[in-house]
Amino acid sequence: MEKKEVKATTKKTSVKASEKKEPSKKAKTIKEEKEPVKKETVKKETKKEVVKKESKKPEEKKEIKKVEKEEVKEKEETKEAKKEVEIREVIVEKRSGFNFAEVIIIIVISLIFGTIIGSFLYKTIKDNNTKEKVTVVTKENMPEGFEEFLETYENIINNYYEEVNSKELIEAGINGMLEYLGDDYSVYMDKNVSESFNEQVEGKYNGIGVEIASLKDVGVQVLRVFSKSPAEEAGIKPGDIFIAIDGVDINEKTINDVVDMIRNSNKKKVNIVAKRGEEEVKFEVRLSEVNIDSVESEIFEKNGKKIGYIGLSLFAANTYPQFNEKLAELEKENIDGLIIDVRGNSGGYLTTVTDIASLFLEKGKVIYQLDTKGKVEKVTCKKNNNRKYKVVVLMDKNSASASEILAAAMKESYGATLIGTNTFGKGTVQDAYQLKSGSTVKYTIQKWLTPNGNWINKTGVEPDIKVELDEEYAKNPSEETDKQFQAALEELSK
Repeated sequence: MEKKEVKATTKKTSVKASEKKEPSKKAKTIKEEKEPVKKETVKKETKKEVVKKESKKPEEKKEIKKVEKEEVKEKEETKEAKKEVEIREVIVEKRSGFNFAEVIIIIVISLIFGTIIGSFLYKTIKDNNTKEKVTVVTKENMPEGFEEFLETYENIINNYYEEVNSKELIEAGINGMLEYLGDDYSVYMDKNVSESFNEQVEGKYNGIGVEIASLKDVGVQVLRVFSKSPAEEAGIKPGDIFIAIDGVDINEKTINDVVDMIRNSNKKKVNIVAKRGEEEVKFEVRLSEVNIDSVESEIFEKNGKKIGYIGLSLFAANTYPQFNEKLAELEKENIDGLIIDVRGNSGGYLTTVTDIASLFLEKGKVIYQLDTKGKVEKVTCKKNNNRKYKVVVLMDKNSASASEILAAAMKESYGATLIGTNTFGKGTVQDAYQLKSGSTVKYTIQKWLTPNGNWINKTGVEPDIKVELDEEYAKNPSEETDKQFQAALEELSK
């Protein structure tokens, strides 16, 4: 089944114990773009198995010329893997500045007139809406070998026996610098991958708001329609099978083609013909910004106690207000305890996890610590929320970065119980810098430590109660077969 997700999916919200959902469902990925299960959007799976962008679904392999050796082939495959948008990291912020090519031009021009002006621009940082911060590099403090870098660039462009794409050469140079770091989380993302990444962490995208999949012998079928989306407004329902888009038969189209036809039509509306049962249904659907739900909630009862449940699929820019709203709804029902499920949650924004953790802590309690080249800073709760009920955090090997920060903070500064298995083990923080070309450079800037000062990198956060899912759950995923979820209910209903 070729799957493409349309946006970080989650379970429906409900405060009724009677409506049973599967807390183990994992969040979906984010994008109605280029991946096998498509949402005409994008990113994550059901709560118990994470999809990494985030979701590594089979993609068509590109052939590599026979002239190259097996090692070259492996290198190419590694590069492709790195292009997958996996949010397995904590993002501090996104910034933007000059296009790298523009910087190169500035540098080259400055070098030509170097003897006259005495210095040249080396790099720029900061956001578009603020003054550019410029680092001036003189001949005296120029990084060693920088002239050789520029000279090599010029020589290749001017003298190589074949035509060379200057933009791709610059991208290769950036990639080379990041690969030198030997850090899996310091990467260069081209414009397409960068767009997917941004949609994921921002929690919104432009489209119609459906999740679609390419099913064998069925076609492109709607798996999910997002709440309050243009698709829901137009009357599209799960199970509908798309037949044509804007008059074009999609029977021979790939799922990526279908997503592209919807999202990149350059129109305000798209006409879709779908098969529903034995009849054909026509829809005129407008395209607009679709918000991705990354939070789901529900209430369960056990031993006479009300247990609230909140599932987090991602720590996107819009996750905190969703979490805060769902928590308020649950508390209106007078819950006796709360389950926070971050299984399969691969991370997101540091500010988001900071805000969510702050909802539970006393003022002054440490949420996490940041180690910047040996200088350690404690990040503490600024408000006095100080909730008193018992909390269990469900986690697994795919709970990474921001998920691990939340789990550690809830355990060490709130007293929550951690249930599940060891988390992924990512103890670093990244900064994402967007170039004007649309590409993104992401690199590690800090280590993060738990409130007690522990670095969980490559070891993960350990559960208080270790519970693994078994074959029964794999064959029949449900609340009843989800032993981790059942253990959480048992713990909170004592």
